[in-house]
Amino acid sequence: MEKQVINFYKNTFLFVSVICFVFGITRTNAQDLSLSGGKKYTLGSITVTGNSSYNERTVIAFTGLKKGDELFIPGKKLSEVLESLWELGLFSDINFYLLKVEEDVAHLELEIKEVPKLSEVKVRGVSKKKKRENIISDNQLNKGTKVTENLIANTKNSIVKDLRKKGYLNAEVDINTIEVNDSLGQPVGVNMVVNVKKGDKLKIKNITINGNEKLSDKKVRKYLKKTKKKFPLRFWKRSKLIPEDYEADKANIIDKYNERGYRDARIVSDTVIKRNGEELDIAIEINEGNRYYFGNISFIGNSAYSDDELSRILGIKKGDPYNGVLFQKKIADPSKPDAQDITNQYQNTGYLFSRIVPVETRIYNDTIDYEIRIKEGKVAYFNEVLITGNDRTNDNVIYRNLLTRPGARYSRQAIMSTIRELGQLNFFDAEKLQPNIKNPDPNEGTLDIEFPLVETGSSQIELQGGYGGGGFIGTLGLRFNNFSLRNIFNKEAYQPVPMGDGQSIAIRAQASQAFRVYSLSFVEPWLGGKKPVQLSFSLSQTTQFLFNPFTRQADRNRKFTIAGASIGIAKRLQIPDRYFTFSSALSFQQFNLNNFNTGLFTFPNGTSNNLAFTVGLSRDNTFSNPIYPKGGSRFGITAKFTLPYSMFDGRDYAELAAERQVALDNNDAEELARIDQIRFDWLEFYKINFNAEWFNKLFGDLVLRTNVEFGFLGAYNSDRGIPPFERFFVGGDGLAGVTLDGREIIRLRGYPNQSIIPRTRSTASEETFNDGATIYNKYTLELRYPITLNPSASIYTLAFIEGGAAFDNFQDFTPFELSRSAGLGLRIFMPAFGLLGIDFGYGFDPIPGTNLGPNGWETHFIIGQQF
Repeated sequence: MEKQVINFYKNTFLFVSVICFVFGITRTNAQDLSLSGGKKYTLGSITVTGNSSYNERTVIAFTGLKKGDELFIPGKKLSEVLESLWELGLFSDINFYLLKVEEDVAHLELEIKEVPKLSEVKVRGVSKKKKRENIISDNQLNKGTKVTENLIANTKNSIVKDLRKKGYLNAEVDINTIEVNDSLGQPVGVNMVVNVKKGDKLKIKNITINGNEKLSDKKVRKYLKKTKKKFPLRFWKRSKLIPEDYEADKANIIDKYNERGYRDARIVSDTVIKRNGEELDIAIEINEGNRYYFGNISFIGNSAYSDDELSRILGIKKGDPYNGVLFQKKIADPSKPDAQDITNQYQNTGYLFSRIVPVETRIYNDTIDYEIRIKEGKVAYFNEVLITGNDRTNDNVIYRNLLTRPGARYSRQAIMSTIRELGQLNFFDAEKLQPNIKNPDPNEGTLDIEFPLVETGSSQIELQGGYGGGGFIGTLGLRFNNFSLRNIFNKEAYQPVPMGDGQSIAIRAQASQAFRVYSLSFVEPWLGGKKPVQLSFSLSQTTQFLFNPFTRQADRNRKFTIAGASIGIAKRLQIPDRYFTFSSALSFQQFNLNNFNTGLFTFPNGTSNNLAFTVGLSRDNTFSNPIYPKGGSRFGITAKFTLPYSMFDGRDYAELAAERQVALDNNDAEELARIDQIRFDWLEFYKINFNAEWFNKLFGDLVLRTNVEFGFLGAYNSDRGIPPFERFFVGGDGLAGVTLDGREIIRLRGYPNQSIIPRTRSTASEETFNDGATIYNKYTLELRYPITLNPSASIYTLAFIEGGAAFDNFQDFTPFELSRSAGLGLRIFMPAFGLLGIDFGYGFDPIPGTNLGPNGWETHFIIGQQF
């Protein structure tokens, strides 16, 4: 007999669903329903036909039917079977046929056509291989993928959308599939051909603004941040029409009108007119509406804060021009978690469950009255505070940095500060510090909070170095930044060294043509483990050789050695805020000179001692990632000084100064050396340093770093004079930072190392040496953009302009007469090696003391040193 097709499920199933709903069919024990006069049968067998890689038993198992089942044909049960088979997404065509009926026993045939699998993909119309590969990978067109109509449609839409983002508004994509058969002629899959027709990029020729009276055409076009018309000199912004950007720009125009009081401003219409195959015009029609003003603003439901307190935070008064954008930000500014708004005022004092809703209550003439309705809720307290993921770092090291303690009032600011504190430890991936609030209970006023941590490598093999014209300067050493001194005799703690207590220990050997340094340092950040009082000490020995920056050679027969030790204490303050740190240190150095008599070092052989005190005040509120801060600032001011020995050592330094002048006039080097040995047996000086950095997030992850530096070295007694140590050497990669003889090497890219001498000195020559300066200043602007902030390797690019200068005294100090430079660079931070990088700097000015024109390009290789 002829097969009777019973593939009816889509329309019939919908019909039955409606009938069941309308008439309230609720019998849960009913196995099936008759559709369109269907007859009840007992299932005898199911035969599976068609192309499928699945065996018959598997397909029948998909149906859920079995021999002996009772069902109506047509009927609801069979319709649901078809529905479930379609939902599997394995078949492109499904048909049930009634093969034969023996009395009341029905034998069915299930004909299926399996969704073909992808064999091969070819992308045409895209010239670059990498882009073709990206189309295949982005759309998951992998071999063996089921080629459904949905996959084809999504692939087509995705490619078109991506091309339109790049300005190809006329882009078209066609996708064809070709069946692939095996040697027996059986289908085994399909090949896919993706034909891409990009068309020409459409550039914006004109942007016409109509209907605007309060804002000029120029201003409105300015608010189209990413939709710009063609202009040859504007190479940094595109003139392509990107639909998503265009919609955002139109919304920005309305926001700007709202900020000026035009609450009802609307874009009535916008038209895109294609001029030809390459250009288009945009016409925007604006209805500005009337200007509105704020009327009465009242608060309802507030008890924790008075109306006056909330009004001061709001900062908006009756009669002010309406500014909907500012008004919303004063209620809650999601773009700034630490904003001074009403929501944060409540959130930072425990009111986690507070809700603040502004409501327009009256609009009359040009005035709008508001009610700010507040539901404060219960004060919330932290219940459980959990940390997870710390496999190496001990719990107490983390808990002592938490500002969210069990039983403490909830505070959003406390959570943000905790994130910053944990990030600044540099033991964890700062980019993944995302706390989870759990089990908030508005009835009980409690919540739990979890800080999931991802530990990163904190120890370093130090390979610090650079090359900036004076030769290679390098450091070899080991630094353990999460060391555990208490476990140093515990053999089981060596993995490979005792870790987990947050201490730092460093062993270093530093070398260049000009010096050799060996040092050991140790830092305990929480002395006693109760309060953030940092203890540090260091031991060092240095051999310094005389270096000529013009020949770029060091004379190893002329040297001095330095032995030194220091101990310091630093304490975090609570006033004015907890970002301040006060530090103090005591240091001692002994200098032994051996045929080292150039310029200021007039006694070639002898000793000098330096017992100095250092006090400093610093503030650091940079955002959580110490490698790539995205906001905040750092500043520090330090004063280093010795005892004023000349006040009580009984020497007449005025007489010594007169004797020294006679020795100079007579060119008596031996007498000059004797006098200077007396002058500098114990160094006497004071030194002031100031440094400030600001990090501003411009947009996205683009960050502007602004830096200002200043240093001054002075003397208590002008007759005794400024000592030859502790001076500033400006120029180059600045690898050494602060060397152990007290000299400070100031980094200034675009110039050779230590080449920036005071401009007032005589013209440099082969016999002129840089003995350092007593004053310096430096300014830097640096744009940074990250390539990746992965903790295993953080990489960012930078572009900089900077300038600096050195001076001998304040009479010659001119803060803006600088040696200027600009350039590009790259930084890579790897936990095991520290900071690596390269800078290409162009010096716009001659090296002071020469008349050779701009210094030109200098290359600086940076290993472990930050600018």
